[in-house]
Amino acid sequence: MGIFRYDLYKSPNVGIFAKSNDKLVLLPHGYAETKLKKITEILESEPLFVSIAGNRIIGPMVVLNNTGMILPSTASDDELIYLKSITGLNVAKLDSKYTAVGNLISANDNGAIVSPLFKNELDKQIGDVLGVEAHTMSVADFNQTGSIIVATNTGAAVHPKATEEEIKIISSVLKVEVEPLTINGGIPYLSSGIVWNSKSLIVGSLTTGPELIMLSRAFKM
Repeated sequence: MGIFRYDLYKSPNVGIFAKSNDKLVLLPHGYAETKLKKITEILESEPLFVSIAGNRIIGPMVVLNNTGMILPSTASDDELIYLKSITGLNVAKLDSKYTAVGNLISANDNGAIVSPLFKNELDKQIGDVLGVEAHTMSVADFNQTGSIIVATNTGAAVHPKATEEEIKIISSVLKVEVEPLTINGGIPYLSSGIVWNSKSLIVGSLTTGPELIMLSRAFKM
């Protein structure tokens, strides 16, 4: 259990290419077997090779907790059926024109923070799939809540410009303590640089020492 610096496809933007919960880690088809062992050992999760809407960009396209998985409307029926059958999770496509659902919804097993772009119209579906209460809000004047909040069942991190009131609300919904921080040497779009679950974090190689300290504090690692 801990925080580990690593790159995927020679990129520090590790959260673009993978997504994890406490049991599995989603990776693109064709990811090198030689590098797979390191990731699965860190996250203590089983690998699952997938495509979402036919591409290998996984993180921004998926919302995932230990109960459910949300896919964009552009995901194929074959992808949906496969993920339902192999994961045993609640898996559903979100009926929305917005396809980067992972950038618009942040969730753990306690709650979900949902982008105002959905106009509260999909809160019930989101909550039902993930088995949590969904709460709509913007953070630091951004609507991309999934890209600027990363949450596990032990802690959460948020964009450094989030207000004290926003942090208080996020903490109440997700039922964990929340810390403002950056990743990869000052990047506030946290989910781009982290692959996470409640056991461990993989962060991009550009993540600095002070950022690692803040991550350790936020996620109790």
